Amino acid sequence: MTQSTPEAGKGPAGIGGEATVPVPAAAGGGPVSHAIFRLARLHRMFAGQLLRRIGLHPGQELVMMHLWELGPQRQTDLVRLMDSDAATMTRTVRRLEQAGFVRRRPSPTDKRASLIEPTAASHALRHQVEQVWTHLEALSTAGLSDEGRTAALHTLERLEQNLVRAAAEGADADEAADAAGAAGAGGEE
Repeated sequence: MTQSTPEAGKGPAGIGGEATVPVPAAAGGGPVSHAIFRLARLHRMFAGQLLRRIGLHPGQELVMMHLWELGPQRQTDLVRLMDSDAATMTRTVRRLEQAGFVRRRPSPTDKRASLIEPTAASHALRHQVEQVWTHLEALSTAGLSDEGRTAALHTLERLEQNLVRAAAEGADADEAADAAGAAGAGGEE
């Protein structure tokens, strides 16, 4: 069975649209990965444009969504929820705090931690964030039927599951290699 691949600079086979970023020959073995890169770049660009209008940067709205839904959270919990890193979350929370959308208060159960909580100003922003996401969804799925949107969502979820599984397997392999290296190093004296 012959499989067609997109030509450099062309969209997916059969669609005929021009890619927004030329597909370099070196990416020929990964047309889906290159398409994900292009899609993520464009999605983030549009999200940034829409969010700037309401005083946010991409990613900050996701932190706010979690806070609105779950209430005050420790910063470490936000890192876990967002699958982020501590440095990025520190910068995000600091910027949200400077904008007046969150505040810190001492945790009643852990004297070392503080809770990040949404402010009244952020609650006024919630409707605008919801509108931005609705608009971004409409831009992203324009021309798709309900069935097409459902199929796209299932495909994206499958791709995510594949990568989550690969990351977990990679972490398991790294731990096994570290353990084997430690055991081997212990016997060499």
